[in-house]
Amino acid sequence: MTSAGMQPTTTRRTTHPTVAIVGATGAVGQEFLRVLDQRGFPLGGLKLLASARSAGKSVEFQGKPIVIDELTEQSFGGVDIALFSAGGSISKQYAQAATDAGAIVVDNSSAFRMTDGVPLVVPEVNPEAITAANIGLAEGQVPGVIANPNCSTIIMLLAVTPIHRAVGVKRLVVSTYQAASGAGAAAMAELEQQTREVLAGDEPTCDIFPQQYAFNLFSHNSPLKENGYNEEELKMVHETHKIWGQAEDTKTAITATCIRVPVMRAHAESINLTLERPLTEEQAGKLLADAPGVSLIDDRAGNRFPTPLDASHVDDVFVGRIRHDLSQPGGQGLDLFVCGDQVRKGAALNAVQIAELLLD
Repeated sequence: MTSAGMQPTTTRRTTHPTVAIVGATGAVGQEFLRVLDQRGFPLGGLKLLASARSAGKSVEFQGKPIVIDELTEQSFGGVDIALFSAGGSISKQYAQAATDAGAIVVDNSSAFRMTDGVPLVVPEVNPEAITAANIGLAEGQVPGVIANPNCSTIIMLLAVTPIHRAVGVKRLVVSTYQAASGAGAAAMAELEQQTREVLAGDEPTCDIFPQQYAFNLFSHNSPLKENGYNEEELKMVHETHKIWGQAEDTKTAITATCIRVPVMRAHAESINLTLERPLTEEQAGKLLADAPGVSLIDDRAGNRFPTPLDASHVDDVFVGRIRHDLSQPGGQGLDLFVCGDQVRKGAALNAVQIAELLLD
């Protein structure tokens, strides 16, 4: 693995690209706009795309209204970078049209994450995965796709990768506590509605999830596989191996349990590590404090550790409860608790950071 500061090998495309946002009216689409503005992304132009239902509406960006266009296969003329966040079926239907028109697609869905040859990128972890050859920046090539990992994977790897680089992670056990934001704006609205209904003694509206979400928690709603794992859990396993570039005989053993909790925004994760070599709590804290995109909240005296509210609307992933695993002797077991904003670093921010890597 290379250092987090290493830059990808690319050929300059444009220093002020025209960017299209596919799924502009969704929670992540709206966050794209905020992140582009807050980071001062050097836009040459901006095109907002959504379904026919939203076409003709306007969204304010930097004090000016921008009209939303209907997404079609002809939408990508003049677009340099297309940020997709409208679901896997939309990505599969329209990504080819975008690349054929000359755009590089940064896709936030699961459609292409495990496709051979498609980079799966967390900029603080593996920016070197983006090369001129594999995204079509080399002369004469057709532009390609860069995949944004699953939100839970991104949040986990910002915390675990610095430790993995230092001493190696032999086994990783993660349990997630995932917010409504992971299921989109409609799920967030339903959680708010259900909370009011339950407090009023009324039956909760269950349109997004088949069971009550407010004051409850349940196994992640992604489809279950024959082995008993759901798709969300398997994403965390397989995506980590790809991002870390692990061959079959060197793969870290990973198991995940993913749970929906009635939190509006920002996921939490409890992580247990078995290390290749011993690491003290102090050394782990120093590694994490120095890691890009990570902040520590680890106050044992005050019993103050990361919460989803700390991480909401914030770029960094927060890490705390750094402690040796008592069940693993020799300093080779470590526990962490991590919180990160699913909409921001888990989706929009990560994609915009990828777009920034494409600039000269």
